[in-house]
Amino acid sequence: MTAPVLPSAFLTLPIAHRALHGLQDRCPENSRAAIRAAIAAGYGIEIDLQLSADGRAMVFHDDDLDRLTEVTGPVRARTAAELSAIPLKNSADEGIPTFAEVLEIVAGQVPLLVEIKDQDGEMGPNVGALEAAAVADLAGYSGPVALMSFNPHSMVEVARLAPQIPRGLTTSAYDPVDWAPLPSQRCDALREIPDFERVAASFISHEAKDAARARVQELRAAGVPILSWTLKSAAAEAEARQFVDNVTFEGYLSARPA
Repeated sequence: MTAPVLPSAFLTLPIAHRALHGLQDRCPENSRAAIRAAIAAGYGIEIDLQLSADGRAMVFHDDDLDRLTEVTGPVRARTAAELSAIPLKNSADEGIPTFAEVLEIVAGQVPLLVEIKDQDGEMGPNVGALEAAAVADLAGYSGPVALMSFNPHSMVEVARLAPQIPRGLTTSAYDPVDWAPLPSQRCDALREIPDFERVAASFISHEAKDAARARVQELRAAGVPILSWTLKSAAAEAEARQFVDNVTFEGYLSARPA
């Protein structure tokens, strides 16, 4: 299996983490407002996908609704229509968007980096429904887009469903303290990115503070594009850029190329 080429736009435009949120009022993460703000500012966009009860890809980071809405409980216990009717905190009564809606808004104007959140719970093989929903929504989409996940099984499924879509692994130092309750043995297995060749990944997006890791730099020396997450200051970005090809940022405005 051959890895699709990651479009060059992913290496030139800084990527707004969960879209361009938090720098103005009524612009929460992964919202339509934040997506429009990123497009207007000329940034790439990173978003997250979770699965609804009726099998739709929803643009939302957490497994549960509690942090980002006034409602509690798991995302996947509610239908897409129900989720769309739940206002996000600090929004203009804006509900949770579907992936299809976001694709209509972006419409190829900027690169779109899409993280498929782990649905297995332990980065295992219990995946498929969210990957299928995301790929179905992308049918006919012609803008620069790439899919990624911490769960390698997710990207194996994406490769099977849509081998032409660039796919990557979201990677980390996998400190077991940070990743609890993920078993420490699974953290140890994932830390050295053992699945890169198996999934025929087009890139990785690695934890910025761990970007100097030998395995990451080995991949970069071999020509693999290295994205990074999540930079929260210009100083941190300057440090990270010694080791990576592009950044995902939040809380400040990354410098765009001239």
